[in-house]
Amino acid sequence: MLRTLLLCLMLPMAAQAGAIRLKDLVEFDGVRGNDLVGYGLVVGLNGTGDGLRNSPFTEEIMQNILERLGVNVNGEQLRPKNVAAVIVTASLPPFARVGSQIDVTVSAIGDSDSLLGGTLVMTPLNAADGQIYAVAQGTILAGGVVAQGEAASVTQGVPTSGIIPSGARVEREIEFDLATLTTMRLALREPDFTTAGRIERAINGEYRRAVAVMRDSGTIELNIAATQSASTAHAIGRIENILVEPQRKARVVIDQRSGTIVMGDDVRLSRVAVSQGNLTLRIEETPAVVQPNPFSDGQTVVVPRTGASIEEDEGVSLAEVPESTSLSEVVAGLNALGVSPRDMIDILKSLKAAGALHAEFVVR
Repeated sequence: MLRTLLLCLMLPMAAQAGAIRLKDLVEFDGVRGNDLVGYGLVVGLNGTGDGLRNSPFTEEIMQNILERLGVNVNGEQLRPKNVAAVIVTASLPPFARVGSQIDVTVSAIGDSDSLLGGTLVMTPLNAADGQIYAVAQGTILAGGVVAQGEAASVTQGVPTSGIIPSGARVEREIEFDLATLTTMRLALREPDFTTAGRIERAINGEYRRAVAVMRDSGTIELNIAATQSASTAHAIGRIENILVEPQRKARVVIDQRSGTIVMGDDVRLSRVAVSQGNLTLRIEETPAVVQPNPFSDGQTVVVPRTGASIEEDEGVSLAEVPESTSLSEVVAGLNALGVSPRDMIDILKSLKAAGALHAEFVVR
């Protein structure tokens, strides 16, 4: 049975648009992470590794690793069941230094059944420029469970993917000198002209001089030299904690798979009336068997009998909804009338199509 969650954010406007730290609203230009990826081998599996006939690349990487360790395997046919080829991914955080450790994610790419209990062999991690920035190795923590017998098996979670906490050590640093910057751009995570203007005024008010300029709805340019800070890092540390009240768009988000509806109190409806009803069509097959008379040459036949009926439930009507009515109030009324979540989603779609729902409508 579908479980439905309806979240109506019926908060006062002042509480909804509360002051938020600047660090939670913007991204600082250049202060970002970098994605890393590598191809490696997991050993020590309990018979749940790759089938080397279906995954020849596993045998190839295993031979390469053994040859680097001084083991000659030329001409040998290796058929172990405790190794698996994997893709290793990680994110190199900004200003990561040589010797620091980061988490990695390990995912099987062959036909391995599980990575539980496996150990990742030393794997170099490359960035987009092809350079090696970290090396990963360690025991994998997989989140799934596999139990099997001779005739059946059961799997819970995803045992073919896992993580290694602090499993990679940084070997190369990203070349980025923050101290040499004279200007810096602040990129809004949700571009909005009103929010960008408020950020500009808040920063200039903090320094009591014009140090920030709004370039567009998603960019504010900061003059580091005008802040008269000891360094760029000091300027960012002071700016990122400034409180700003963001302005958000009215938005309704619907997830059709789970029946989830999320909306804000700033969503408004124009004057509209809604009528919704349920139509049920039922078809029943009750075939009858007809037997021939005794000692006759007749045949037994099946006579089809079909019964069809249509039932229409009473509709739900919202007559004369006042202008600028809050959508949360309408949804509360629909809940009181016992409207199902699926029907409520259809009603919201119809309101948007009719132009009566004044909000960004997102369907997932």
